[in-house]
Amino acid sequence: MASLTPLASVRRLVLKIGSALLVDNASGALRLDWLKALAADVAAAKAAGMDVLIVSSGSIALGRRVLGLPGGALSLEQSQAAAAVGQIRLARAYEEVLAPHAITTAQVLVTLEDSTNRRRYLNSRATLEMLLSLGVVPIVNENDTVATDEIRFGDNDRLAAQVAGMAGADLLILLSDVDGLYTGNPKTDPDARHIPEVPAITPEIEAMAGEAISQTSKGGMKTKLMAARTATAAGCALIIMEGDQPGPLQALRDGARHTRFAPLGDPQVARKRWIGAMKPKGEVHVDAGAARALADGKSLLPAGVTALTGRFQRGDPVAILGPAGQVLGKGLAGYDAAEAEAIRGRHSRDIAAILGYPGRAALIHRDDMVL
Repeated sequence: MASLTPLASVRRLVLKIGSALLVDNASGALRLDWLKALAADVAAAKAAGMDVLIVSSGSIALGRRVLGLPGGALSLEQSQAAAAVGQIRLARAYEEVLAPHAITTAQVLVTLEDSTNRRRYLNSRATLEMLLSLGVVPIVNENDTVATDEIRFGDNDRLAAQVAGMAGADLLILLSDVDGLYTGNPKTDPDARHIPEVPAITPEIEAMAGEAISQTSKGGMKTKLMAARTATAAGCALIIMEGDQPGPLQALRDGARHTRFAPLGDPQVARKRWIGAMKPKGEVHVDAGAARALADGKSLLPAGVTALTGRFQRGDPVAILGPAGQVLGKGLAGYDAAEAEAIRGRHSRDIAAILGYPGRAALIHRDDMVL
C-alpha cells in the first residue's frame, strides 16, 4: 500500500516473526543483533501509544541446535523435545533485549484450539487484555511441546491471525522472507509483479500463493493468505513485508515495500457481529436499572440479574431480556449457569465469598455483548 504512515492510526499491533529471521540457518544460532533492532522498534511503537503482541516462531530451530539433532525433518517426539529446550531460550532472549527499554515480557503458550473453544477463548483473551493493560508485551507461541498432530512451522501464521482476532488488534504484520504478495514466485518467475494492496481475497488472489521459498520458513504464501482471511474477517488489517532488515517497523514507516490486506470493518464491529450470529443457550433477565446501565455501555453485573434460564457454560452465548421480557441483546456468559444462579442479585464484592474464589465482577462484560 502506498500509505505514508501505515502505523499512524494503529492502536494494537501483532507482530509475527518467523524462524528464518530469528535463527541463522547455517549455524542454528540466535540472530541477536537483528532481535535487538526489533526491540528498539517495539519500544518506539509502545512509546507512540500502541499495545504490542509478538507471535514468535523459533523454539524448535533453537532447541534442535542445543540438542544436536540432525538437519532435515524431525519426528514428532524430536520436535517436541526441541521445542521444550528452545522455548525457554526464546523467551529469555526476548526478555533480555526488551528489558533495557523498560519493557516487561510474558510468555503465553497457546494452540489454535484455544480460539475455537469459547471457554478457553475467553480465558486467553482475558489474560492478554490484563497483560496489555499492565504495559506488558506478550510473547506468544504455539504450545508445540504438547502437540498431538504433526508440527508444522507455518502454523504460526494462522496462529498469529487467531491471536490478532482474540486481542482485537488493528494490524497484524507478518515479518517474512518476502516483501509481499506477487502474481507469481518472484524467485522463479521474472514477470511476477508485486501487489501493494489487496482489498479482498478472491480466488484469483489465492491462486497466486506459491510454496515456501526458504528452508527454515515452511509456511509459504498459502498459510499467509489463510492468515489474511482470518485476520481481515476479524476487522484486522494484515501486512506482509520483508523482515530481514534492521528495524523493520521503522522501515515500514519509511516506505518499505509490502502488501496490505484491507480489513472487513473494525475489530469491535467484527466481534459484535460474531457474537450476534450465535444461537443463545440460555436467557438472563435483568431489572430496569441494569437495562439502563447496559444502554449506557456498561457491563452486566450480578446485582441487576433477576432470573436465569437454560444450561450454559462459561463462554456460551445467552440472550439478555429486560423487565418486560423484551430481548435487549446477546452476550457471552462470564459464569456457568450454576455459578450465575448463585451470585444472581448479589453485589460483585460478594462473589468470592459465595463461590469460594475471586471471580470476575461482570456476569457479562460489555466487550462480550451486543445490544
